[in-house]
Amino acid sequence: MPAPEIAVRPSRGGVPSRGGIPSSVRSGVGRRPSSRWTASRPVGTGASEFAALPLRTAFPLAVVGGLLFALSFPSPGWWFLAYPAMACMLLAAMGQRARRAAWLGYVAGAAFWLPAISWAGRYLGPVPWLALALFEAAYFALGSVAIALAYRWVARVFPSTAWRVWGLPAVVAGLWTGREWFSGSWPYEGFAWGRIGLSQSQGPFTHLAAYVGVLGVTFVVVYCVAVVLSLALVVPRAPGAVLRLPVRIATAGLLVAVVLAVPAWPTRVDGSIRVEAVQGNGPAGYFDRAQPGEVLADQVAATDVDAKGVDLVVWPEAAAEADPRVQPVVAQALDSVVSSVGAPIVAGAITRTSTGVLHNTSFVWTADGWQSSYDKKRPVPFGEYVPDRWFFSKLAPSLIGLLQRDYTPGTKPNVLSVAGVRAGIAVCFDIVDDGLTNDMARGGAQVILAQTNNADFSGTDENLQQLEIARLRAVETGRSLVNISTVGASQVIDPTGRTIDRVPAYTATSMVTDVPLGTGTTPATVASGSVTLVVSLGALLALLACAPWSPRRRSTTVRP
Repeated sequence: MPAPEIAVRPSRGGVPSRGGIPSSVRSGVGRRPSSRWTASRPVGTGASEFAALPLRTAFPLAVVGGLLFALSFPSPGWWFLAYPAMACMLLAAMGQRARRAAWLGYVAGAAFWLPAISWAGRYLGPVPWLALALFEAAYFALGSVAIALAYRWVARVFPSTAWRVWGLPAVVAGLWTGREWFSGSWPYEGFAWGRIGLSQSQGPFTHLAAYVGVLGVTFVVVYCVAVVLSLALVVPRAPGAVLRLPVRIATAGLLVAVVLAVPAWPTRVDGSIRVEAVQGNGPAGYFDRAQPGEVLADQVAATDVDAKGVDLVVWPEAAAEADPRVQPVVAQALDSVVSSVGAPIVAGAITRTSTGVLHNTSFVWTADGWQSSYDKKRPVPFGEYVPDRWFFSKLAPSLIGLLQRDYTPGTKPNVLSVAGVRAGIAVCFDIVDDGLTNDMARGGAQVILAQTNNADFSGTDENLQQLEIARLRAVETGRSLVNISTVGASQVIDPTGRTIDRVPAYTATSMVTDVPLGTGTTPATVASGSVTLVVSLGALLALLACAPWSPRRRSTTVRP
């Protein structure tokens, strides 16, 4: 005779409402599954190692993680703080439900972005700064949700210790990398500042940029941190584990050693070019109210016309002010420099087409006049143009009204022939664009000229942060890079990321440098986009494949 079925209804206080079922039998029956993994859950049946921390612990971890991450960027540029920062943010998100993970990620993002880009309010006040920081923090929230779900879903589907130590961190790192790619691409072509890879320009992983690009460095850093966390959380709970603390430390050290053992990419150089890069320190800021020709005059005065053997003169972004083809006074100033130095000049100016379209232009000027030009392809939203002006003018009419002119993205190649070499041109924020960096390398650039105007951010960390981005681009492409600013920081960087020349910031001066010419190709310029696509899309597909798409049936009966 089959055993009778006994209906069970959950009741308060753990006392059965009927049937006299003992608590040992009643445990887990008729109850909603717990929203978090608990330490008492048997190993091998759930992600007990990745239990969600209580809010009183997770919240301060998120804040500390964001603040440490901000300190890893200039200034002070303590790159090593990116590792504990990542550990704190991963621990805060680990195992959390989606809503709580989103809030914790948002808090971490705000704690990072508010100090990291405080320069955004240098002249326009706190509104643009707060708006950008708090908007970008939303991407941290999105990434935090994905990572929290990975620690719950993927760990449940693949419960083995080996997978949780080595495989799950790859999913987590891929999700973080994908989030950085997305925030750097959308909306309005995104804001690629604040990537983990960009914090490592002075760290031990810098050379990896030549292999996998900036986003690839992000993946490596997050993966290493996630593996160390898994070694600390998973291995001690593994059934029959014989690994002890020294072995876990040795395993983590071995992982880092393997990464560091990757040799620097063998950059190939063929000859050099003597470049005079001129930092005029003129009143080039948007709100400096300079008189027409004042910035141009300062550039001419700072140029060392007696320098010997110069092959090329480089001026910063918009340093020539106006189009010399329509402004004779600008053409005369350029002619005087070219004649005195005996070399062509690459300068920047604001140009207007016959149809009235404005461009931020870099051009080559020789003894025969205008030769070629590149129009900036990455104008800065809300800095050089206002997207959807009709809409944002209603939200902040006084601020939007300050930006009276809109620059149009250019379409010309960003590689120009000058002084017998091919020079890749990056105008200001062009340097943060992955695609434009690859275009320069694939276009045969032998040297990169990064022209910028940081005058609107005088006294802030913006110019230092942009300089470190330029340093990573030099390593990524295997090309020397001349970073020349109106006010600083101006440096010449070789293909290994080493500074070979510099001038003091906020000083009218020039530097004459023999700059090596690169000829090789790095793996990053060939396949870094594919690497990002594979790790990001692969991690997302793994997360979706492990999602509990079918709702669990709750049992309401038990057979004693």
